[in-house]
Amino acid sequence: MRKYVPKDSVQKKAYYTDRFHVVPSVPTQDVSTDEIFSKQLEILSSKVEIKSAYIQVGQMRVEINHQDNYKAIEILKNECGYEMMSEMSAVDYLAKDGTFEVFYQLLNLKERKRVRVVCRIEQGLAVESIVPLYKAANFAEREMFDMFGIVVNNHPFLKRIIMPDDWEGHPLLKTYPLQGDEFASWYEVDKIFGKDAREAIGPENRDPARIDRYDTKRFSRVGREVPFGADISNGEPETPIEYSTTFLVDYNASQTQLEDRK
Repeated sequence: MRKYVPKDSVQKKAYYTDRFHVVPSVPTQDVSTDEIFSKQLEILSSKVEIKSAYIQVGQMRVEINHQDNYKAIEILKNECGYEMMSEMSAVDYLAKDGTFEVFYQLLNLKERKRVRVVCRIEQGLAVESIVPLYKAANFAEREMFDMFGIVVNNHPFLKRIIMPDDWEGHPLLKTYPLQGDEFASWYEVDKIFGKDAREAIGPENRDPARIDRYDTKRFSRVGREVPFGADISNGEPETPIEYSTTFLVDYNASQTQLEDRK
């Protein structure tokens, strides 16, 4: 088996410098500018500690302590009308400050409001399951455990949901190589043929350098998309970024309009 190579600095070795679009900062507003949000924040802050709160892109973002995640979301559901959880997951900030950011996206259909509840959690700590409040959290919490390794206490069936049960590592960690690690390169060979066949078959090739940004399929680059088969020998045209407009949030509002609402 190949010698193990530490992966602590993988995220500092990107193959491309322009592969991902960096979204510019969006202006924020004080919660007091919205009557409904300010009342909901008052209810929430009377029962749990609020680390920060503001309005951004028409929705309220509230940061809490990770120990209060169940209590805060229970209050938002039962007392503030957020009866739907549309999304939850985590973001890896381990290299930046040693924590994950766990977020919950909630929707109030009656008052047409959205709130994003976030909490920071250190690696190795756990959050409480909110499955008793939202059944939609069941698979989302399992995926968070599978992809990031974040344990969810009191989940009814916490096991991997995407990767095989015997997989090693968590693929959405920024320290996880795009091409997979040593374990990934031998996984299918071992499963199908057995470890005795390693020398004859060799490891699976998962080299990300095989992806060419100028190939015929054009992998997505926001603001730089080009039609299939287009000639880009003289450069790629810049295309305007368009967002959908919903009855809850106007994602097409310009930067000037957002600043005027402050």
